[in-house]
Amino acid sequence: MRITLSENFRAVFYAPFYATVTLGFAAREGVDVAFVTQPAPAAATAGLLDGSIDVSWGGPMRVLKARDEPNGLPIVCFCEVVRRDPFYLVARRGIDRFDLGDLARLRFASVSEVPTPWLCLQHDLREIGVDPSRLDRVPDRTMSENIAALARGDLDIAQVFEPFAAMAERQGIGRVVHAAAARGDTAYTTLLATRDGIVRKGEALAALVRAVGSMQQWLATHTADDLAAAVAPHFQHVDPADMRAALRRYKAAHLWATDTNVSRPGFARLAESLVSGGFIARAAAYEDCVAGITGSEPASPASAC
Repeated sequence: MRITLSENFRAVFYAPFYATVTLGFAAREGVDVAFVTQPAPAAATAGLLDGSIDVSWGGPMRVLKARDEPNGLPIVCFCEVVRRDPFYLVARRGIDRFDLGDLARLRFASVSEVPTPWLCLQHDLREIGVDPSRLDRVPDRTMSENIAALARGDLDIAQVFEPFAAMAERQGIGRVVHAAAARGDTAYTTLLATRDGIVRKGEALAALVRAVGSMQQWLATHTADDLAAAVAPHFQHVDPADMRAALRRYKAAHLWATDTNVSRPGFARLAESLVSGGFIARAAAYEDCVAGITGSEPASPASAC
């Protein structure tokens, strides 16, 4: 069974997706996964709609956004892999103590490449009484540019994912002072498909979910260094020391789901953040957004909520 799977983009926190293939779990279930890269995280949607792509990985935020729009796209999510927020706040040299509320007085750069990290962080800030609209915030530079600004001393805090955090620490640019994963479950990355696609490729998708479940069992009994070795061919551009450090930190933070269900508390937390940030006006019901593909048997129209 062949599945065409769209990568959101190449990111370290997606390592378990790659491990599902490189460790042979997909092949063991009879699934031949063909990766397709996209120019932007949202670009896979057109392929899902026309059938040229069977499945994508990405945030349930895209499903929530679709439900909030008139004639929203008929996409659903299933098979959670990244259960917590993979972003960090890195402080420049000289900042020895930091609490999240300190952002109100510091020069801060948020992630520009994707919307979810800032939408989640701004909700965290509101919950501790900080108005995110009043921050001295740089919203429109890349993570790479922000790390360079941190090194120059032009910024106090930068919001980044791995391996930027590991690289900044190794090079003495700064240190991690806050992990977004500390807030707990925030449904971050799942598989995405259309309802028609689930009907059309149901058996193969169920097999892929089983493969991911096997990978999760493997990950529970192996080290982050084992994971780094398994996915190294996909991350030849990342310094091996940074890769190991990054995956160790993610594993210690319980970033990855231990089962393929989409976390209800995590989904609710994500939806709250999107409403708080004005990304959506209302949160759709879990049952309307999450497809019931467990992997225990081939999916069917009746198994998709």
